[in-house]
Amino acid sequence: MTKMQPDAHTHDDHVHHTHDGNCRHAEDHRRHAAEALARAERICRERGLRLTPIRRQALEALHADHRPIGAYDLADRISPAGGRRLAPISIYRALDFLVEQGFVHRLSSKNAYVACLHGHGANEVVAFLICESCGGVDEDASPAMKKAVAAIAETRQFSPSHQMVEIVGRCEHCRNAAS
Repeated sequence: MTKMQPDAHTHDDHVHHTHDGNCRHAEDHRRHAAEALARAERICRERGLRLTPIRRQALEALHADHRPIGAYDLADRISPAGGRRLAPISIYRALDFLVEQGFVHRLSSKNAYVACLHGHGANEVVAFLICESCGGVDEDASPAMKKAVAAIAETRQFSPSHQMVEIVGRCEHCRNAAS
């Protein structure tokens, strides 16, 4: 993938080493997780909201993986060891909160969630590049993409509530591994 604009934020500079989550992208994701968690805590304080233990655990679990995670898998990951699995409604409530605050994105095509390392504005257009081979997800946004999507919506007199593009294909590593 090439950068959309010089001022776009992206994860396109990653280099996969393996498909087991030890690729550079996954390592970068985990490395930036602490900063993103601190930002989430700060934003919650500023907004007078509470990052409850379940919300925080869900956010931490999503930051621990660069692949999309479904709600039931998330419940398995954050439920107490040897204890009862958290109720799905508790997980969905936590995820709804995290999505509403912009800390997590829901990928409709996967019916799964990924942590957001960026502080997107409510009207920002975000593209997700989803590798169908290794499951990794790259996130990108740019003024050019925002302008293009706005033009499409304006032409159709459509008022978007959120703007997300999901692109499915193969990442650089998986394409190179197949050659």
